[in-house]
Amino acid sequence: MAQQPIVYDAANDLVDKLVGLTPGSKTFEVRHQREKVAAATQGSYDALFDPALPGLTLAERLLVALYATRISPSPLLASHYRARLTETDAAPADIAVAESGKPEDAANPRLAAMLEFTRKLIENPVEGDEAALKTLPAAGVSTPAVVTLSQLVAFLSYQTRLVAGLAALNAAEGQTVRLDAAEAGAAAAKPGTTAPGAVLKSHGFTNEVLEWKAWLDVVNVDTATPEQIAVLEESHPKAKVSDYYLFLVHQPEILRQRSAAFNAIMYAPGGLSRAERELGSTFVSRVNGCVYCASVHAQRFEQLAKRNDVIAQVFEDPATAGTTAREQAIGKFSIQITEAQANVNANSVQELKDVGLSEGEILDLLHSDAIFAWANRLMLNLGEPVFPSAV
Repeated sequence: MAQQPIVYDAANDLVDKLVGLTPGSKTFEVRHQREKVAAATQGSYDALFDPALPGLTLAERLLVALYATRISPSPLLASHYRARLTETDAAPADIAVAESGKPEDAANPRLAAMLEFTRKLIENPVEGDEAALKTLPAAGVSTPAVVTLSQLVAFLSYQTRLVAGLAALNAAEGQTVRLDAAEAGAAAAKPGTTAPGAVLKSHGFTNEVLEWKAWLDVVNVDTATPEQIAVLEESHPKAKVSDYYLFLVHQPEILRQRSAAFNAIMYAPGGLSRAERELGSTFVSRVNGCVYCASVHAQRFEQLAKRNDVIAQVFEDPATAGTTAREQAIGKFSIQITEAQANVNANSVQELKDVGLSEGEILDLLHSDAIFAWANRLMLNLGEPVFPSAV
């Protein structure tokens, strides 16, 4: 039986409540100009914590959420999930394990496996490899429940960064642009040297077209439910022939909300240029070690910007990449929100304002960076890229 449609209630938006955004504030107004993103973010939360979702109990999902937000760290979200856990039948000993950050102390081997998997994805997503994934079926977690857990941890990676970035935007309200900072940044920018159309290969990253293969069983389109087919058609034009979507559609409503968020973030008109959204996502993918995502979004940047010079720099050394002060600032913010979102603050936002980004453009960059905290973890922990020579 299909779930009832999730309806967005802006008055009860969790992120707004946690960050303290209220109607009339600049950051609230900027955020809700991207209402589809806000709605899909809340919809993802609602789908992932639906008490009726089978496979993982609500208590298990909330234990994972508390653990993930404790080690991220995200005190606002950890406090929220801790409070929600007290309303469930979760054992106090299990809550203590999630709170302590020591999965090996869990008495239940299934919970221990889920928390250890969570730790790898939160702290160093490239550790979420095939061996890590297959500890879950070995601990009695079904394939649809593996999808739920993977989506949950990836969503929490997105949610913690979104909350951190919005809190920084809120704290930066009213700050003015320092033109001298922009001039100083421009002097440090470095020109690119690669020609459009050139194949780039550096540190294992490439702009070549790659395929991707799932490590566990995907849904067969011929036997998929009507709801699964509908979600595949909503998600992406090639979803019915993509291992990625065919694996995620084991949990169709979670995929529906995730696809809505992704499409609204990456393709909405206005605001930050689409090329710069792709650039932010490429920085994030490079830092997280996601070869497949870096490849796809390097290609999209080049298609939109008609150049690949900055992509070559990102692949070589993201910390110094950027052919202009604006690109360098986009890179610096993208790296910080990826590696240390707890350190993102009003100064992080100010540096983007100083090179000409408006609050709306900063929000679009935050969204692009945060959604790739989500996307990279799915690509890294559910399958692997297939290179042209192996196709």
